Amino acid sequence: MLRALEIRDILIIDRLDLAFRPGLNVLTGETGAGKSILLDSLGFVLGWRGRAELVRQGAQQGEVVAEFDLAPDHPARAVLDEAGLPAEDGLILRRVNTADGRKTAWVNDRRCSGEVLRRLSETLVELHGQHDDRGLLDPRGHRALLDTYGDLGGLVAGTRGAWRALRAARKAEAAARAALDEVRAEEEFLRHAVAELDKLAPEPGEEEDLDRRRRLMQAAAKIREDIARAHAALGLEGAEGAMGDALRWMEGVAGQAEGTLDAPLDAVGRALGEVSDAVAGLETALEQLDFNPHELEETEERLFAIRGLARKHGVLADDLAEFADGLRSRLAALDQGDADLAELARRVAETEAGYDAAAGALTQAREKAATRLDRAVTTELAPLRMERAVFTTQIAPADPGPDGRDGVAFTVATNPGAPAGPLGKIASGGELSRFMLALKVCLTAEDRGLTLIFDEIDRGVGGATADAVGRRLAALAQGGQVLVVTHSPQVAALGAHHWRVEKRVSGGQTLSTVVPLDDAERVDEIARMVSGDTVTDEARAAARALLAG
Repeated sequence: MLRALEIRDILIIDRLDLAFRPGLNVLTGETGAGKSILLDSLGFVLGWRGRAELVRQGAQQGEVVAEFDLAPDHPARAVLDEAGLPAEDGLILRRVNTADGRKTAWVNDRRCSGEVLRRLSETLVELHGQHDDRGLLDPRGHRALLDTYGDLGGLVAGTRGAWRALRAARKAEAAARAALDEVRAEEEFLRHAVAELDKLAPEPGEEEDLDRRRRLMQAAAKIREDIARAHAALGLEGAEGAMGDALRWMEGVAGQAEGTLDAPLDAVGRALGEVSDAVAGLETALEQLDFNPHELEETEERLFAIRGLARKHGVLADDLAEFADGLRSRLAALDQGDADLAELARRVAETEAGYDAAAGALTQAREKAATRLDRAVTTELAPLRMERAVFTTQIAPADPGPDGRDGVAFTVATNPGAPAGPLGKIASGGELSRFMLALKVCLTAEDRGLTLIFDEIDRGVGGATADAVGRRLAALAQGGQVLVVTHSPQVAALGAHHWRVEKRVSGGQTLSTVVPLDDAERVDEIARMVSGDTVTDEARAAARALLAG
């Protein structure tokens, strides 16, 4: 509920503080007094797009503050939570417009964007008028209005879940098919590459080992002769044999040398051991260098084959085995692909059936809700002197989507047999007002969360019809809050609270203000609305009769 509205330096309002109440609040005043400025100001603080120039002439900035009461389960709390803004029992919106056009907004003293204001406004206020393209005249919102009227939230949620499942299944199938097509496009290459790699069967580290062996074999012919000479020089025919003879000779006379040969014996023994190790090492080297003449050729062929495959596939030689494993996995996926696609196609068919069932049930429920809504609106039109008019909720096939596959549009025919058409195109100004009021009465029967604002929705009607309009507005306000800008004395008389918008001239400037009316002032104001500028006793009597009901 809108609790208070404070306006500073907006258009022709210098300072205005309004405290609204539950029930039907009516604002009246002469044409041009500034009633529309109140709506412009409220729309400004709610983030609606409106006039570009709002700051009062001569002022540095204009400011509007709106205060709302929030019930514990009010939908505005979800918007606040998503935006990271504090949620309290009261909601204070403040917006400033400087003279140079800059706009700044706050929610509960926290800076916020105009987009956040607009999202909050959708949960706080609903404006209706003859040229309102944000509410009932916008066919894009008719399906949601019908779903709310029919209490179809559960079916809508189920359909949305089925649509998400269907989209996910289709996406998975498309991705798998694309991947399979990509693999199929290179199937010939994969099979040839895998066969080539399997035939060669390279192993990590093999290239380095082959290269070392190749270099060793290439050098073997040259170095083997020198190694053999070294082996001969150090072996039994050379140093090792001579040292062995010297060791035996010294050992034969060591007992008679009184210890003088002990050190030489130890030294020669050690040297003989080292020479023996060297001879053994040379023998091992000679054995390794003793290779099959064809082995070098075979080693080079395998080494070059491994390096050629590595270059061909753009990988390191040591990574060829891992690369081959990857190619085999892709081939396995190709071989398994048809089976996987069949399973994914089955899943798509299953989720399509689920969506069809959910969307079909929603369509049937909408058709039943549309029938009820048409009857309810027709019942409301009779007291509004439109008993011959026909209201129809049309449901037509539409592209499938998360909210089903139905297009919904509210249409009217002002007389039986006349062609039906959209609300805003078929009905005249007065008829449109009454159609919208009847529809709103039906659609908001269970909705008490919004402050409803009707801007001269009673234009073009009078007498008993205007009285019926006022009574419908008063019924809408039961348990909630309705604000009505009106020129109809019948509507004004049914208000629970009454304000008059008036202009005055101060210091050479024209200013607009709003004053609350007591009982006596209400009589005079409604009498003015009945008779015009000259208020007569007869007009006051008529006003009292209207107020008496």
